[in-house]
Amino acid sequence: MSANPERKDTSAPHPQVAAVLERVTRSGLPMIWDVSPFVARRIYRETRAALSPQAPEVSEARLILAPGPDGPIPLRGFRPRGAQKSEVLPALIYFHGGGWVIGDPDTHDVICRQLANGAGCAVFSVDYRLAPEYRFPAAVEDCIAATQWIAAQAKALAIDPARIAVAGDSAGGTLATVVALAARDAGGPRLCFQMLIYPATDQRQGFPSIMRNAEWLPLTGKAMKYFRGHYLPHESEWLDWRASPYLAKSLAGLPPAYLLTAGFDVLRDEGRAYAERLAKEGVATEYKDYPDMVHAFLLWGGAIDTANTAVGACCDALRKAFAERS
Repeated sequence: MSANPERKDTSAPHPQVAAVLERVTRSGLPMIWDVSPFVARRIYRETRAALSPQAPEVSEARLILAPGPDGPIPLRGFRPRGAQKSEVLPALIYFHGGGWVIGDPDTHDVICRQLANGAGCAVFSVDYRLAPEYRFPAAVEDCIAATQWIAAQAKALAIDPARIAVAGDSAGGTLATVVALAARDAGGPRLCFQMLIYPATDQRQGFPSIMRNAEWLPLTGKAMKYFRGHYLPHESEWLDWRASPYLAKSLAGLPPAYLLTAGFDVLRDEGRAYAERLAKEGVATEYKDYPDMVHAFLLWGGAIDTANTAVGACCDALRKAFAERS
């Protein structure tokens, strides 16, 4: 496993992170775990702009509908700045975060634009079904169906079927891992890369960072239980590899991976453990930990410099992966 130097002891998050968390605390808004999913989605959507960088221009951002198991699945398709409509590009299929309960292509519009421009690829942001209206495995089924359809429509979408990657942050990182596993087991589509941004990999929630970082916003221990309760209300589901990819029998044969974690994140240890297991089972894996960051920091580039550095590193990893298949 290619990794950054071992994490040094860090007593507190970066000062820019601390300033953001202070703003959140003083906002007067209720915590997500204290309100209904409907209200939580509105809070999440309405507060994104305050922390996001300015949305970069792209050559195209359009609605696409893919067939799904419960009706059409909306996708937001991006093509990078300067790309021609007929130009065949590598593709990234992106699954947004939000605990399978909140989030949508609007909340993750900026990161998808950044990745499209930075990696020179088409990006497809998947608007999968959310819990509790649609509990596990609805999100998994939508993401698998969308990935299969995008690969099958490569010619019509002007993308290279040999250069399709999956990515996601938080719950979306989990979904990316599961899509990669499902594609391997189904014999396709053949994915060239997986980019996993602070993914949840074990719903048993037993890793030390769950307790160590339980009080750090935005993903506290209470938030973890809130999201799991809506998405996975039955304890037996926690052991399903589609919910807990760390529990899959084998990770061998998966596409190369780039996995990113944050030091003050409840998900930090299970993300690192998943990266270690990928490498141990023969998957080329690059692991990067940002020790003074918190969960969701990658989306906060309007307030945190490290977020933009991390996005740039993700773009570099994607460009490298696509170049190796060109």
